Amino acid sequence: MSGRGLVQDQNVIVASWHLSTCSGILVPNVLKGNGEIVPLREEASARADRPSVEHVQGIVERVTFHSDESGYTVLRFNAPLERELVTIIGRFPEIHAGQTLRLTGFWREHPKYGRQFQCLHAQETKPATLTGLEKYLGSGLIKGIGPVTARRIVAHFGLDTLEIIEQSCSRLSEVPGIAHKRVAMIEHAWATQKAIKEVMLFLQGHGVSTTYAVKIYKQYGDQAILVVSHNPYQLAADIYGIGFVTADTIACNLGIAPDSDFRSQAGILHVLQQAAEEGHCFLPEHELVERVVKRLALPESPVDPARISALILQMAETKQLITQPGYGDLADQRICYAPAFYHTEQALATRLSAFVRRPVAVDLSRVQRWTLRYTQQRGITLSQEQRQAVELAASSRLLVLTGGPGCGKTFTFRCCSRKGNERSSEVASVYSKLCLRFVSQLVLPHLFAQRKIAGTFVQGFSQVLPAHPTLCC
Repeated sequence: MSGRGLVQDQNVIVASWHLSTCSGILVPNVLKGNGEIVPLREEASARADRPSVEHVQGIVERVTFHSDESGYTVLRFNAPLERELVTIIGRFPEIHAGQTLRLTGFWREHPKYGRQFQCLHAQETKPATLTGLEKYLGSGLIKGIGPVTARRIVAHFGLDTLEIIEQSCSRLSEVPGIAHKRVAMIEHAWATQKAIKEVMLFLQGHGVSTTYAVKIYKQYGDQAILVVSHNPYQLAADIYGIGFVTADTIACNLGIAPDSDFRSQAGILHVLQQAAEEGHCFLPEHELVERVVKRLALPESPVDPARISALILQMAETKQLITQPGYGDLADQRICYAPAFYHTEQALATRLSAFVRRPVAVDLSRVQRWTLRYTQQRGITLSQEQRQAVELAASSRLLVLTGGPGCGKTFTFRCCSRKGNERSSEVASVYSKLCLRFVSQLVLPHLFAQRKIAGTFVQGFSQVLPAHPTLCC
């Protein structure tokens, strides 16, 4: 059995013990499925804190809120064992009043709205009464059937109504007031609802949570089963919130081999995404291969580095990756980008290059007089390099200030900020790992579209610019 993305559910009491600090006696430990060893008492306490899973069956009375995008739903539920209507919270792809559901979840107490049932899984069942059938059909679930038409259909076919619609929908023309055109509309709507249920049952049957199942159906519609069965790793690329780990778990449940090219390609993109979170726009090919091999390797399925290298070349040919010759210390290697980061870096470099070429009219002697006056008033002294940085900040549209810890970058930056404020210019301080995110999401839209900035001072931006000498100003 592959352990890829899976966690064992069973915990085992192992032959190890720890000394309880409270009682001074030996207490057995528990080996959890994830390999963690915890004291038996702590495990029992943790289980006691978890809400117990329960089942609730009844009829949807009304839908208070439903998001078409996420499927998040708040509804009122008529459960026979409850005196009042129950508030249900969960995610449903489609939900209508009158549906008979068997819900699995747990009770919780909301500080504002009181007692609620958090639904983890829902299974629809057929209404068992004529009244339930009328409400179900007349809820708007099926286009072409309203409350009045539903009452006529149920009066004509009785408890066999749903079976008639499923097997012999053409017989609906026997009901007074239903023409053949409406029968065709009802048949199409019923087939659509049936397709939704089949997709949800397939996804949930392979360990996909209701939350992700809703997102998958919204993305792919009736093609969801085909897409997920063929390449479940496509989910990580197409659906926000589903990453490589989740897609890997789904793939394992579907029986996708751990040495599948789909898994390896998704792993390559996943490693580049992880590197981006560390502040890297790219990785050298050798380092990328090492990281991918380490990330994808399983005890029963080692990863061949040569195969990963071949896939990188293949992905570069199909533009799933972008590779470029290295530069500087990486001149003897190729560097690998995820396409989004490559195009973002190129666009950023192009726009910054155009920005810095615009001349700035400045009276250098006035800047020097201001610097002298400012330092004297505050009793501070600038080194020759710091003074030069202040003058460059006043006369350049973009300045990159680099240096080791404690060399006075922040101190110099404050002087530049003060001078910039007097000139009604904006100063952007961008620090190391947040550099790209800050510049691309916050600075650029205003820098190039809305604002005219006389001077921009960027700190900690050195890692972006070496490939673009024109930006060194």
